[in-house]
Amino acid sequence: MSNPMVSALRTVMLRELRSLEREISSYPDDDSLWTVRDGISNPAGNLALHLAGNLRHFVGATLGATGYKRDRDSEFSSKGLSRAQVSALINVTILELSSTFDKLDDEQLMHEYPLVLQDRNVRTLDFLTHLAVHLSYHLGQIDYHRRLLTKSSIAADTMAIRELTPFER
Repeated sequence: MSNPMVSALRTVMLRELRSLEREISSYPDDDSLWTVRDGISNPAGNLALHLAGNLRHFVGATLGATGYKRDRDSEFSSKGLSRAQVSALINVTILELSSTFDKLDDEQLMHEYPLVLQDRNVRTLDFLTHLAVHLSYHLGQIDYHRRLLTKSSIAADTMAIRELTPFER
């Protein structure tokens, strides 16, 4: 494997996005994606839209030149999309990230990320790692939202070790 850092980021981010799609499809109906309970400000539907928009902007558009234009406000204001519509957005995100990772190499990860972030210049590797953690954070929130809402302890098979690249001797 010629680019182990790119490969590791790709593997984890795409695994988490596939997990996100499984979480969304595990909701019992479309309306439950948008249900808000006391103490929760963002339902799973908005968190999923936020993750897709965030990754399509910061990875796909910025590093992969996909042309995606982010509308962050709509990530949190949109309501009522079906599980199929949200899953379709997640799948587009998977395709755009996969294509972007195909173009990256480990050397690029060590350079400055193209955008200034909160008045800071950061290394691309550090920011992509941040994005992977951000994705996992919200994926966990969605998992708890679904479990609390449905009173189900059934896992959506997130964090699957089998999806990591096996070590080759």
